[in-house]
Amino acid sequence: MSDSYVECLVKAKASGTAIFFKVLLIALTVSFAVSTLLFGMLGFLVAVILGIGAYFVNLYSDLEYEYLYLDKEISVDKVMAKSKRKRVATYSVDRMEILAPVRSYHLDGFRNRKVKKRDYSIGVELQPDLRYAMYYEGGEVILLSPSPEFVSAVKNVAPRKVFTD
Repeated sequence: MSDSYVECLVKAKASGTAIFFKVLLIALTVSFAVSTLLFGMLGFLVAVILGIGAYFVNLYSDLEYEYLYLDKEISVDKVMAKSKRKRVATYSVDRMEILAPVRSYHLDGFRNRKVKKRDYSIGVELQPDLRYAMYYEGGEVILLSPSPEFVSAVKNVAPRKVFTD
C-alpha cells in the first residue's frame, strides 16, 4: 500500500477592515504610551489594553492555511501569525463528492445547492483563478487553494472525483 503525503501552505489575504483596525490600534497604543507623562497611570493602563487589542487583531488577521493529505484524508490547519496552529477540519476523500477548479464546468450540477460555504483559500480571485471547490457529503462546499502536487495526490486516490480542467 503506497500512502502519499503532501503538504501545502497558503497565505490568506487580510481584509481591509482588519488592516485598518490593526494600524489604528497600534497608533493609539503608541500615542497613549507617549502620553503617560501627561495622564500618568491611566494613560499607561489604556496603552496596555490597546496593545492587547492590537495583538489579537494581528493574530486573527495574519492567517495561513495548511492543507495536509495523508492516507485518504485531507486536513486543514489554520496558522495564526506564524505562532499558533489550530486544526480546523478533517475531510475523508471517500466522502468527497467532487474536487474541481472554482470556474469548472464539472461543478455546474452542484451550483444550485443550498450548502454551507467554508473558505480556506487565499481569499481573493486571481487571474487565472487557482482556487478549487470541494463538495463534501452534500452539505458543504470547501474552497481551497491547493498546489498542483496536492491535487494530483488526491486525484491518484479518487480519479473520478477530481478534475483539473
